[in-house]
Amino acid sequence: MGAYSFENVCIFHILDGLRDGLSHFSAPTRVALLYCIDPGGKLFIWDPQDLLRGHEPKLQEFYLYSNKWRKDPPDGVEIDFLDEEHYRALDLAGIIAFGGRSRAVAYQMWFTEHQPDICSVGPVKRWLEYAVRLLSQNYEMQNVMNIDTAGHVLQQCSVHAVRDHIVDERSLMGRLDTQLRIYPVLDAVLGISRTLEEGKQPKGTIAFVEPSSLYQMNFMALFDDLERPQVDNFKHVRKMLQCVEGSDRMLISDGRTIAGVATGSPPDDSLVARFHGPHGFLSLNGLLVCSFFDGGFHASNRKPNLVQLEELLLESKLDRNAQHHLFRIVAALVSSSCDAGHGSTLVLDLNPEPLPIPGQHLVHPLPLGVDRFLDLARSLSHVDGALHIGPRVQQAGEAVELDGHSVPGENRARGARFNSGLRFSAEHENVSVVVVSSDRPVSVIQNGV
Repeated sequence: MGAYSFENVCIFHILDGLRDGLSHFSAPTRVALLYCIDPGGKLFIWDPQDLLRGHEPKLQEFYLYSNKWRKDPPDGVEIDFLDEEHYRALDLAGIIAFGGRSRAVAYQMWFTEHQPDICSVGPVKRWLEYAVRLLSQNYEMQNVMNIDTAGHVLQQCSVHAVRDHIVDERSLMGRLDTQLRIYPVLDAVLGISRTLEEGKQPKGTIAFVEPSSLYQMNFMALFDDLERPQVDNFKHVRKMLQCVEGSDRMLISDGRTIAGVATGSPPDDSLVARFHGPHGFLSLNGLLVCSFFDGGFHASNRKPNLVQLEELLLESKLDRNAQHHLFRIVAALVSSSCDAGHGSTLVLDLNPEPLPIPGQHLVHPLPLGVDRFLDLARSLSHVDGALHIGPRVQQAGEAVELDGHSVPGENRARGARFNSGLRFSAEHENVSVVVVSSDRPVSVIQNGV
């Protein structure tokens, strides 16, 4: 096998495994690579899904019109990872980048999409770091038998990426000598999240605290050393979560056992797991690390993505104040539907006079800028039909029925709400339809698209 053949096959497997792994960790995503084998050699690009399309001017300025990125391979270390200044100079909007230099590959930079609902870019960067290492190692070994394995490794890295990010962040806090083992903690979090108690999913908070800092906590109940539940006894810990559910109390663990129940804030280097029934969040120093649901860790912060709605409102004729208030109202209603796990449809009617839509009309439109009326609108969104919201941030009707002629783009798999929204928006100007599916996807529809 020639050098270029090996190079192409090696990159193909690593890039494909990286893309698949990141797509399961966050949302379906794209991956690209820029690399140079020799210090003064040609720069090559792999971008099979056009991730870098539109960024050509910055890429040309950074890579073609300057040689500042070129340096000799590291001496004495296997891989020299690029510093933050390198990424800031490149500065590609909406892109997460990570790269390095090695004796085998003089320069490589991996790119992936910065998803709008990501908890933290840290685990994603650790994933890209694995790709840097694997490409350097496989290219140096030139062993075709290892190539396929490299792709499979990158498909199953969520726990390792989350763990490495946590370890790195705690190291920056001065926790180089630690007794809190992260892998067992992550295993416990997933195990507890999958454990039902009387058919109910876990709710409550567990703080995993460095053993040396354990007694800094404000304990309400401290268990005897010899009788503390082991964190790997998921059923026992799940039962104990019931005593902190729906309160500001939390279970305190040293990473091996449950030490007791406490209130207040744990030390900054503590790992805090908050269980919210079907899902939960892991945080460090008050910042989200990742979420967990369906038996695994994920990048999503589980907030609805309304970027498209924000762009549509910016393009409307509404003044900035009205845009802000309308977006805030819609975001609150969408979040309520997502949290409750039920579907809903919102019709944003920006016409001077509200459209005459069949359904249950209100004699006096609800002023949704008032909290108690917004709470009522949240409840009304449970009723079959759509909420009709006018430009003055008032609800003109509830349980309204959307109709229209068939349009291209309909998808029976998406259900009646989605397709009704497509049809209705295609036949009416200045109307946007926001559809929340019961399984959480949010669609923003305008002009039948």
